Amino acid sequence: MSGYFELVMAPEGRYRVRLTDGRGELMAVSVTFETKAAAVAGIAAAREIAGTGLIVDRTGVEPEPALGGRRTGAGIQPMKSSIGGPPLSRVEGP
Repeated sequence: MSGYFELVMAPEGRYRVRLTDGRGELMAVSVTFETKAAAVAGIAAAREIAGTGLIVDRTGVEPEPALGGRRTGAGIQPMKSSIGGPPLSRVEGP
């Protein structure tokens, strides 16, 4: 079985989306959405991004900021293919 998206309730009557793999293991949890329709739209956006999104390697840069902090794109480099091919993604600076 492939993975799936779950709509779940969040505090204060809001919604979250959980992405679960085919074994039932939690892979990701979304931001909080105000409405169920917004959560469903978030799933559609995640599907689009997953199929076309770049891979950005932020390891080795600086630690993640506390929630609510801002991240900059400084020091981001494209990941290299493990088989010696071209970079897996193209990341451009500001």
